[in-house]
Amino acid sequence: MIISSIEQMIKIKGYLRVGIVFLFSIALSINYIYSQSIGEKINEGKKIKVYVCEIKKEIALPVLRITQKAFAEALKIKADLIIIDMNTYGGALDAADSIRTIILNSPIPVFVFVNNNAASAGALISLACDSIYMKTGANIGAATVVNQSGEPMPDKYQSYMRSMMRSTAEAKGRNPIIAQAMVTASMKGIDGVVDSGKVLTFTVSEAIKNNFCEGKAESIEDILAMNNIKNPEIIIQKLSAIDNVIGFLINPMFSGILIMIIIGGIYYELQSPGIGFPLMASITAAVLYFAPLYLEGLAENWEIAFFIVGVILLFVEILVIPGFGVAGVLGITFVIGGLTLSLINNIGFDFKAVDSNLVVKSLFIVVVSILMSIVLSIYFTGRFINTRMFNKLVLNYTEDSNMGYSIIEEEFKMLHDKLGVAISDLRPSGKIEIEGEQYDAIAQVGYVNKGEQIKVVGYQTASIVVRKA
Repeated sequence: MIISSIEQMIKIKGYLRVGIVFLFSIALSINYIYSQSIGEKINEGKKIKVYVCEIKKEIALPVLRITQKAFAEALKIKADLIIIDMNTYGGALDAADSIRTIILNSPIPVFVFVNNNAASAGALISLACDSIYMKTGANIGAATVVNQSGEPMPDKYQSYMRSMMRSTAEAKGRNPIIAQAMVTASMKGIDGVVDSGKVLTFTVSEAIKNNFCEGKAESIEDILAMNNIKNPEIIIQKLSAIDNVIGFLINPMFSGILIMIIIGGIYYELQSPGIGFPLMASITAAVLYFAPLYLEGLAENWEIAFFIVGVILLFVEILVIPGFGVAGVLGITFVIGGLTLSLINNIGFDFKAVDSNLVVKSLFIVVVSILMSIVLSIYFTGRFINTRMFNKLVLNYTEDSNMGYSIIEEEFKMLHDKLGVAISDLRPSGKIEIEGEQYDAIAQVGYVNKGEQIKVVGYQTASIVVRKA
């Protein structure tokens, strides 16, 4: 009985093994058929559909966006080949890694035409392509990770880049040791490739010699001719006006400017009562900041809600709750958190796949932009008061009572040193009462809460200046 059961188990395992081999063979066949589709079409004299897109800017979110769109369009039109026309000195590692992943996972063969430079992040993207072609005088390599000042980052960053270069080279059948030599200088060097202590950058002939380039080409047409592709149907990616606007808005530099306007508008609005231009400018900047990020799938609903809740908490803290406490701290945290998380490509609360370097970079952009906004707001407020434009908005001459003007200013000055009570919160402006009369007043320092005793210390721009008694 036991022997019979064992025999049945062996038969089942045998069937499973045969089934797995069969399915694996089907998968290989499908892959073979697809990989041979271009060759078959060439042999049959059919027209080859070639999709061409450009990477000729600094590698960043805008370039990632147009690359995603390009590959989606190529799939939609059932292109047989994608060619990337490249000329870049590099850029953001996170964007380059995302583009690399798109290329590695593409079911359509991808060629890259290095039309002068494929440096740093550009080299990583090039290695992910199935074939590399270079123009006369072009270069590829120099993939050291550097900061915004051009200085090499610590070795942990270089180590991560080396591993990506190695794995990408291995995936495409290129020498991984040579690939990692493009990141950091080798202590021993590589015989016939690079001397010790040097970071590797290939010329065209050197790249061809070491299997990092399939051939020298002067144009896209040359690449097609080298692959025996005659009379191809070439589709060049065309970006709409909306694409260009979105690409401009999600540029990190412009995002920083929008953050400055958002915070500056809130700052000015809190300095003056009522709803005016500063608040409208802040809302407009917030829409321009979040809308393109939301459309690109970076900003999620809860991240935008974080920001809105943070702003509300700040207004409540400053206008309603006396002093500065929990609401204020939470408000600042939520505002910074909402702005930062919107720049990060996380999925909900899952941050496992998010590069920690990107988090630090995004937080740096937000914090620096906020600090600059506050400093510039304070600076320009002082400068504006002394300008001719401001003088046109306020009276800058004496309104003598002999000319029919009111002498109420003299009456206000008579209130100097008198005591009264705040009948509303002064943050910094509000209402006070002195000897049964109500007046508009401004707190000289900090805030005055409703019901607190005050003392008149001066007069300024039609308001009494007071402090806590």
